[in-house]
Amino acid sequence: MKQIQWFPGHMFKSLREIKEKIKLMDIVFILLDARLPYSSMNPNILEIVGNKPVLLLFNKADLADPKNLNYWSSYYQKKGFSVLLINSITGKNVNKIHASAKEVLKDKINRNQNKGLKEMPIRTMILGIPNVGKSTLINCLTKSKATKTGNRPGVTKAQQWIKISQDFELLDTPGVLWPKFEEEKVGLALAVTGAIKDDTLPIHTVVTYALNYLQTYYQKALNLRYKVDADMNADQIIEAIAKLRGCLIKGQEIDYDRVYQIVLTDIRNNVLGGLSFDQKPSTI
Repeated sequence: MKQIQWFPGHMFKSLREIKEKIKLMDIVFILLDARLPYSSMNPNILEIVGNKPVLLLFNKADLADPKNLNYWSSYYQKKGFSVLLINSITGKNVNKIHASAKEVLKDKINRNQNKGLKEMPIRTMILGIPNVGKSTLINCLTKSKATKTGNRPGVTKAQQWIKISQDFELLDTPGVLWPKFEEEKVGLALAVTGAIKDDTLPIHTVVTYALNYLQTYYQKALNLRYKVDADMNADQIIEAIAKLRGCLIKGQEIDYDRVYQIVLTDIRNNVLGGLSFDQKPSTI
């Protein structure tokens, strides 16, 4: 597969604005998709953040493979990051974010208190790739519809300050992908989970990758859902799903578009159970 390039103009503007505003922040929240702890970590963001304190929020944690998620949580903690597993839709652990941020900043807070400085609101910026759940998280934090949400990438288009509480202020930003994906698996993983638009890559390529991946790492879940054998390849699995779900048109030909949508919808809606599309670093 050729190198994927998907970087709308507003993302260049957003990156520039993030660079300008980062110096105002006490701490930066980086929101990752818990199913893609590697692929959803934008390397450009880490470069921009630099030495700022960071809290990594693993969103959609309930949708991820628990064993894989535990591995990646430990992986980032060993790299020096503070990590919190959350779900912005159900609200799981969202109420712990403020305390976790203060824990990360406790040395700075203590220094300011010892100097007799007035306690100022914690200013933070929430960064992440599109469709990772930033707007939903902010609405959960504020218990309101503070930002527009949508189950598609690119809903947030501009930055806005949002007051979470008297001592907690957050600058929302649009999701930012990087200009191109050097690793084929990263682009495909993002496509499978809907982080990039469905027309960015050929849907057959995306679904073929997803089915081969599931066959390798989640064969039991694949079999339970679609009644397929362990030795089937992606094309054979597509044929089996078509027959099982009645996705056939005249002449008993496969309605590929319907099968593709069934597979992607099942994956994205957690129908197959907890999945992770990033394995350990040695296998990426």
